[in-house]
Amino acid sequence: MRIARSLGEVDRDPQSVVTVGTFDGVHLAHQEIVREVVNRAKMKEGRSVVITFEPHPKEVVGSAKGPVKLLTTIRERLALFEGLHVDLVFIVGFTYEFSRLTPSQFYQSYVVDTIGASEVVVGYDHMFGRDRQAGIEELVRMGQKFNFSVSAVHPYTIDGVTVSSTQIRNALAAGDVASAQKFLGYSYSIQGLVVHGDGRGKTIGFPTANITPDSHKKLMPARGVYLVGVGVGQQHRFGMMNIGVRPTVTQGIEETAEVHIFDFAREIYGEHVVITFLKKIRDERKFSSVQELVDQIGRDRDESLQYLAENSKRT
Repeated sequence: MRIARSLGEVDRDPQSVVTVGTFDGVHLAHQEIVREVVNRAKMKEGRSVVITFEPHPKEVVGSAKGPVKLLTTIRERLALFEGLHVDLVFIVGFTYEFSRLTPSQFYQSYVVDTIGASEVVVGYDHMFGRDRQAGIEELVRMGQKFNFSVSAVHPYTIDGVTVSSTQIRNALAAGDVASAQKFLGYSYSIQGLVVHGDGRGKTIGFPTANITPDSHKKLMPARGVYLVGVGVGQQHRFGMMNIGVRPTVTQGIEETAEVHIFDFAREIYGEHVVITFLKKIRDERKFSSVQELVDQIGRDRDESLQYLAENSKRT
């Protein structure tokens, strides 16, 4: 898969099949669109192209709901595109000036003149151009003008719910990692660096690794205790992650993310880890004593290990 970040890095190929979007999460609905692009490109022996944006457009033009939290960093998005066998990903640097392009200016400059599209495939709700003023009808008219065909992929629904990045963000914000996984088509994850904490976990028999996420823009699931997969170096282990303020043992208000890795004793300070959320165990709560907390953590561990034993083929 080739990656381009400027107009000058893209070779024009009039047999290109193109899709355009932010694709945050590259969830199941996004995957349907990208697979359609790849399949259509193969049928005509052309090139499959994804145009995506960095940073997220809502970071630049704002959102009525406040700052957007990302489901995927650009590195994660690229890995997912590569897994879908895309030929070329064109990452457009999204600026305020870029956002003021009219729909016609964008498609002529980027899609027609630079890439050379013969087909454009988009989602059913595709909106683009200045203030997202254009939709499918305008795109079809431009296709007639610039000689490319347009296909719109139908909504992707699961249990009557239309899959979208917003649905997934809402699920994660509620700690519902199971629904997020169902809509994404894979388990949600974060990546980060192991940093020194206060060492309190070790004193109560459950040593933890404190994680500083790679990106502060990445959405962290709701506070609570989760069963997680832990990728550290070439190893894959399981453990429990607590996200929260640890109200039983601290008076702080700063949220932390710390993971206890099952049957693991190696020091990993300074190492990079990948945390994959498998199941929410419980909400975070304040216990009346440290011993009560320790007893609950023991029960959390038992529940986690039982789940792993019952779902060993899936995990």
